[in-house]
Amino acid sequence: MRWNILTWCGILLMNVVPVISAPSAKERTRAAQEVQAGFDRDIQPLLEKYCYSCHGNGKHKGDLALDRYRVVENILADVKPWLSVLRNIHSGEMPPEDKPQPSASERELLVQWIENTAFSGACENPDPGRVTIRRLNRAEYNNTIRDLVAVDFKPAADFPQDDVGYGFDNIGDVLSIPPILLEKYLAAADKIMETAIVSGGPKLGGPTQRFEGEKMEREGDLSAIYPVGEIAMGLYREGEIFTSVNLNKAGDYAVRIRAWGQQAGKDLPQMELRVDGTKQKVFNVRASERRPEVFEFTIRLEVGSHRIGTAYLNNFNDPNDPVPSRRDRNLFVDYVELVGPLEPQPYPESHTRIFFAGPPEKNPEVYAKEIIRRFITRAWRRPVTTDETSRLTVLFTHAQQNGDSFEDSIKLALEAALVSPHFLFRGEVQPDPDNAKSVHQINEFALASRLSYFLWSTMPDEELLQLAGKKTLRKNLNSQIKRMMQDHRSEALVQNFAAQWLQIRSLSNVAPAKQTYPSFDEELREAMGKETEMFFTNIMREDRSLLDFLEANYTFVNERLARHYGITGITGKEFQKVSFTDGRRGGLLTHASILTLTSNPTRTSPVKRGKWILENILGTPPPPPPPDVPELSEEKEKILSGSLRQRMEQHRQTPICASCHARMDPIGFGFENFDGIGAWREMDGKFPVEADGKLVSGQSFEGPSELKKILMEQKRTEFLRCVTEKMLTFALGRGLEYYDKCAVDKIVKALEKDQFRFSTLVNTIVGSLPFQMRRGDSTPLTTADAR
Repeated sequence: MRWNILTWCGILLMNVVPVISAPSAKERTRAAQEVQAGFDRDIQPLLEKYCYSCHGNGKHKGDLALDRYRVVENILADVKPWLSVLRNIHSGEMPPEDKPQPSASERELLVQWIENTAFSGACENPDPGRVTIRRLNRAEYNNTIRDLVAVDFKPAADFPQDDVGYGFDNIGDVLSIPPILLEKYLAAADKIMETAIVSGGPKLGGPTQRFEGEKMEREGDLSAIYPVGEIAMGLYREGEIFTSVNLNKAGDYAVRIRAWGQQAGKDLPQMELRVDGTKQKVFNVRASERRPEVFEFTIRLEVGSHRIGTAYLNNFNDPNDPVPSRRDRNLFVDYVELVGPLEPQPYPESHTRIFFAGPPEKNPEVYAKEIIRRFITRAWRRPVTTDETSRLTVLFTHAQQNGDSFEDSIKLALEAALVSPHFLFRGEVQPDPDNAKSVHQINEFALASRLSYFLWSTMPDEELLQLAGKKTLRKNLNSQIKRMMQDHRSEALVQNFAAQWLQIRSLSNVAPAKQTYPSFDEELREAMGKETEMFFTNIMREDRSLLDFLEANYTFVNERLARHYGITGITGKEFQKVSFTDGRRGGLLTHASILTLTSNPTRTSPVKRGKWILENILGTPPPPPPPDVPELSEEKEKILSGSLRQRMEQHRQTPICASCHARMDPIGFGFENFDGIGAWREMDGKFPVEADGKLVSGQSFEGPSELKKILMEQKRTEFLRCVTEKMLTFALGRGLEYYDKCAVDKIVKALEKDQFRFSTLVNTIVGSLPFQMRRGDSTPLTTADAR
């Protein structure tokens, strides 16, 4: 039975028990009148008293005019702005501190009315939202190829950068396909199949000995033959470099030389391979330093000692060439390898995974069709039709008719499969795709893909696909999630969710000024990022409370980071779990990675730190700054005139800036005991650090420890909601809308009932309506549809 939203609100207000029969038109009218009367009596006066000075009577600060919602029907037709109203009233951020404040009971009345009236329809008739069909992003493409064909060379490394939306790079609405990406897909498919499939029988190989060029012996003008650092041996005149090997088995051996040349004159540098002083082959070296080449030659060698040499034959100089880089011809040798004795090698897993029954014995077309069917079932992450398999088999048949080998013919068909939209896009079959009111449960194969790309950023494995095929995945979700979270592939949740939520991907781009922070180096940068990744992984793997992100008294450090934190007794590069006892550090907010990310090159930035916490911890981001606001002066006389805090307080006296800075700055000042690279300090230059403050919601604190305590005790719900919204956004691949509020509320309530466990967050997101269902891709459902 679906009742009119106003009837439900009326029942709540009148505290009556609903009966089974549907309400009559007269009863619905009366219920609506009751709701409007309650609004006029209890809510409208509060809005006029506390809100209209900025958001009514001709004023619409933040593009919000609440006096246009004098009729409840108007609120129900446009509930989206009321989500922000609800959050700001509930958090205490509105009204501003310098305005009259509602009492606790008045604030609670406003919150309850908005939740029980404005959003009750969204919960009664929920909208799962729509997800734009989206392509695999670069990380997903690499991981999917790795798991599909056991080739792990990151073919998407040279794809264009993925666009970011809502803080993540897996959002369907922003994952466009520029023309160059189509070319990259074709080239990647060819390279993947060339790497995965062995043509012409087993490859020859054997034990490999490598000799670094810069460490080989030299013969000739030694002043012109010398190492180029630890990169290569440079031959700037004719000469030879060589090494000796002792072989205990006769056979065919492959000599491989990785080299490049510096070009000059009309001829290429010539490199001669010598074995035991005898010329074997001369190579013309066209390769450059940016793209070295491997030159190979096979030779029969007997048991005993042999000399393997590489000689440079044709040095050339032209000091008058107008292009300086072409005045001197030289040869550079990176390494020399000796491989053998050569013997047929087993096929790699990438090959046997495709050719599951070995080489074709009989009925090659039947075998080929089964190879293709199995491959595309996994690649396209769903059962395939006979027609789909047949269309790709046609390519195999054409290649066979053109004289290609069985393996090369299969390559052609599978390359086509890898550039198909069914592989590149995560499509979900919809029974009524153009009807926004058609809400339905996604099928189990779509669920398997949603789950695997959420937790692993890759394709579903065999177990997920088998359960989906039996239509039992939904019944076994919790056990599957537990299995997946313990699998090494869940590291992708750290790399792709945590790294973007916490923005530590950007750590590689920060550049603290060497003069200001001489102790900062690449080793410290790497340790900072590793600490945060290991901290997140620990909470995930051990299923700890999400509140550990705020209050944990432990972290992971190696010797370099421990020294930065002032922790003694830690040695070596390996990370160890340590506990804090001084009360200074604890949780993410005191990680050097976060503190460095939110600083300027030469100083801390309370604004950036406060903004980061509002956006990523409390989920209440400030609006963009107005145009033409001057930066804080960094002139020396200004710096010497007062502490950073004093200068910032003078800077933000501009009324247009004050309201937002009142939210950001006090939070940022609470972490002023940490310098621009996260080290503890007591002084800001010659001025004592002032780390006290007062939040716009009224709570005062002294230093980072008291601020974190406020966040833990009084901002806990905001934090849980923020983490939930961030992870749900990542899991769905779309931004959240006002109609997702009910799903978020349910997840937060589940967390509060289950000790805030990480597994509860994941389980309830996977079990949520937006994750399990979808609707047609047209105009969104409105609250009016619920009536």
